[in-house]
Amino acid sequence: MIRSHRHSLAIGLASALSLAAGIAPVWAQQADYAAHQPPAKPAASQPPAKPVDPHAGHQPSPPARSSEDEGAMDHANMGHGAMKQGAAVMAGDDHSKMDHSSMVHQPAASQDLPATAEPREPIPVVTPADRAAAFQPLDAHVMHGESINSYWSLDRLEAWDADERGTGMFWEAQGWVGSDLNRLWLRSEGERAGGSTESADVEVLYGRAIAPWWDAVAGIRHDFGFGGALSRTYAALGVIGLAPYKFEIKATAYLGQSGQVGLGAEAEYETLFTNRLIGQWLVEGEAWSKDDPAVGIGSGLSKVEAGFRLRYEFHRRFAPYLGVVWERAYGRTADQRRAQSGDIDDTRIVAGVRIWF
Repeated sequence: MIRSHRHSLAIGLASALSLAAGIAPVWAQQADYAAHQPPAKPAASQPPAKPVDPHAGHQPSPPARSSEDEGAMDHANMGHGAMKQGAAVMAGDDHSKMDHSSMVHQPAASQDLPATAEPREPIPVVTPADRAAAFQPLDAHVMHGESINSYWSLDRLEAWDADERGTGMFWEAQGWVGSDLNRLWLRSEGERAGGSTESADVEVLYGRAIAPWWDAVAGIRHDFGFGGALSRTYAALGVIGLAPYKFEIKATAYLGQSGQVGLGAEAEYETLFTNRLIGQWLVEGEAWSKDDPAVGIGSGLSKVEAGFRLRYEFHRRFAPYLGVVWERAYGRTADQRRAQSGDIDDTRIVAGVRIWF
């Protein structure tokens, strides 16, 4: 009896151990998986998740077709909005509620028009009314027009300290009146020192446009005689214009009495430091074929002058300036100045004003 009871107890204990050995690995695996899961956050602190559009940025791939809708649904031409609707319906496994008529059919990328095809919305033909609206009537002053215009300027009106001779003064003025093709030019320059005029001349020229930015001029030049010097009159022929890199050029040849031939040239360039502060660079020179002691001219290169003037344009038509000017006589002209106890070179600081109207 006792043996039978012990035998039954041993069998029951062995069965319990076998059952525990089978269940323990499963329970340990579930406990280990649960231990590695992050703790759940409260629903109130978590912002609502935005739906992710799996089709953004690329062409939608055709989903797997079901046997019920394979003949009715055209996934290749389905728009993104219709795809989302179809996906939502498919998620519920209810294909009977899908509205195929509301799907937007868009051409695929492979169906782009060829380069030679006509545009979907052709550009309208330009009409005379369109041209009239784009090009308004021009003013009376147009290129190569017949209107008469004018321009007058006092390019340089300046003074400097002439040492024992007192105050020196110099002027250079020019102007024109006419059309863009034909003009009448007037030019004049002169110098005073110690209250007396030392030199002055005036030129009257006819100008004709020969190229863009260039005029040919022809006329006469008259030099007035002062301080016992004789007056001279010359025939003049030259050009005025704007060279490349915006160099303003004046070059004139002169033919005087007894076969006297002269050449005067001037080059000017402006540097804009600001919209109103402008630097003007100037180089000019003269050369003559014969000596003319009565007017202080020698053969060869007569003189060269170079200067820099810095002006400030308070108004476009009015600009005071300061500058430095260097002048030197050469050849037979320098010899005549030495004979008269004169200087052959001079450097001076000048102050003046530029006016045009």
